[in-house]
Amino acid sequence: MNEIENTDSAAESTDEHSEPAFEEVSKEAPTTKQKSVARSAGIVSIAVMFSRVLGLVREMVFANFFGAGFLNDAFQVAFRIPNVLRDLFAEGALSAAFVKVFTDYQILKSEEEAWKLASLVLNALVVVLSVITIIGIIFSPQIVGLIADGFSPEKAALATTLTRIMFPYILFVAMAALAMGVLNTKGNFGVPASSSTVFNIISIFLGLGIAYWLSGGGWEKTGKTDFPSDAAQWAIIGMSIGTLIAGASQFVMQVPSLYKIGFRFSPILSFADEGVRKVGRLMAPAIIGTSAVQINVLVNTYFVADINGGVSWLGYAFRLMQFPIGVFGVAIGTASIPVLSRLASQRSFGEFRDSLSSSVKLVFLLTLPSACGLVVLGEPIIRLIYERGAFSSSDVPMTAYALAAYAIGLTGYAAIKILSPAFYALDDAKTPMIIGVCSIGVNFVACYFFMKLFATYGVSPEYPDGFGHVGVALATSCVALVNFFALALMMKKRISRINGREIFYSFIKIAVASALMSVVCWFSYKYLASHLGLKGFVNKLIEVFVPIGLGGIVFLLAAKILGVSELNQFVNAITRKLKK
Repeated sequence: MNEIENTDSAAESTDEHSEPAFEEVSKEAPTTKQKSVARSAGIVSIAVMFSRVLGLVREMVFANFFGAGFLNDAFQVAFRIPNVLRDLFAEGALSAAFVKVFTDYQILKSEEEAWKLASLVLNALVVVLSVITIIGIIFSPQIVGLIADGFSPEKAALATTLTRIMFPYILFVAMAALAMGVLNTKGNFGVPASSSTVFNIISIFLGLGIAYWLSGGGWEKTGKTDFPSDAAQWAIIGMSIGTLIAGASQFVMQVPSLYKIGFRFSPILSFADEGVRKVGRLMAPAIIGTSAVQINVLVNTYFVADINGGVSWLGYAFRLMQFPIGVFGVAIGTASIPVLSRLASQRSFGEFRDSLSSSVKLVFLLTLPSACGLVVLGEPIIRLIYERGAFSSSDVPMTAYALAAYAIGLTGYAAIKILSPAFYALDDAKTPMIIGVCSIGVNFVACYFFMKLFATYGVSPEYPDGFGHVGVALATSCVALVNFFALALMMKKRISRINGREIFYSFIKIAVASALMSVVCWFSYKYLASHLGLKGFVNKLIEVFVPIGLGGIVFLLAAKILGVSELNQFVNAITRKLKK
């Protein structure tokens, strides 16, 4: 195999698909780098845990005040574009590309050159995304018409207004993502991971405050089929304004930490700069490579736009699925990117392989039982979190079915957060891009056929489209799993091996423990539901957390008996952090 050239010839290495000559390193396990990833992932997980909990609180607010119909459908579509771009920037393309080049500059050049690069990239982002924002605001009617052509004219008009309000969000989140990349590279994971917590707090309280002010002091709660009053529409506009301001806060809160580690802003701009161009070369294909699932969500919206409540059902379900992805998948991915980038730059490819496989096994450990839990306990969880106010009992099963369909692909979705950045660390953004493009096309076809198939089941006067939206969610999960396997196979080809046997045996052990956990969760929930009923907050709380607690104990015991080594690794990392 050809050796990887130095980092200045990264583009040539990518284009020619050259493969590195991997140097064997110490086989000690776990290595220091693997411990570092686990420790950093634990830090990020704790911070993101608070964020995701508050994210669920935010969704509870929306469910209570806006339900699963006209208003929330319009908001979900309006926020879809900036939210997808948030995933691309904050958890994907920008972070992975910038961290790689910034790390190279620190190792191969100087600290001064690295800080100069940070300012150049920041200024370039502001210019480019400002232009994109202006274009997005101007063409918001066409964007809404493209991704939600099933909306009524009134719903489309409201969605267009909300889109124009929230489109600048992409500028703020890109700046926040750059700050996150710098801080992560310097070993600061807690502050950037906490930025989304600030976002949720501000968007909830400030959003509700502006909503009450604009609506004149309150608005009526509407169902799926009701046409909202002007006050209710002004209220959702207020939530959109609060969301935009909260987006800006994610960058502002990281500024003090940036200055503390030595960053100083320079008003310089050069698109011809070597480092900026390299970030751009990695980022352009990386946007597609890391965005397959997010772009597929846009495709989902297109297919379910004419299902009344369908956009909201998928939106609420997707938010619940993002909880374990954010707490575990994104956390491990965020922690592993700097480590993998540094190992690749130092040509320590044996440690690179071990750290990558360790990260993948850690993802399996944390997301596979989460996926099983969401499938088995989806309905009581949704009933506990969402069933109040404008979110009716009839919305619960439809959201739960969508959640189960999404959860099938949860582990693959989270593992993509590890594998895609690993390719960028090797200066190969083309492979994830090609796989991502193919998966988007496959998803479009799968959505069409799955939706048609599932729409023939569960049809009733209340649900004339049956389970069509569930078919769309299932298509997304299937594509996420295919995407993961394709990336894994290509990574194996790229680095000779990925410790596949270890990963496979670890997966089997975790799957067995998860299956035992699922059985305990299912029977304990059914027992409690039959004795307590489905009404009352306390009963709902018991029916969710008692099965989760029992299932968690069974999973931990089974994993311990089966010898899942990653369990001790992660628990020890979190324990050390909490003691500090």
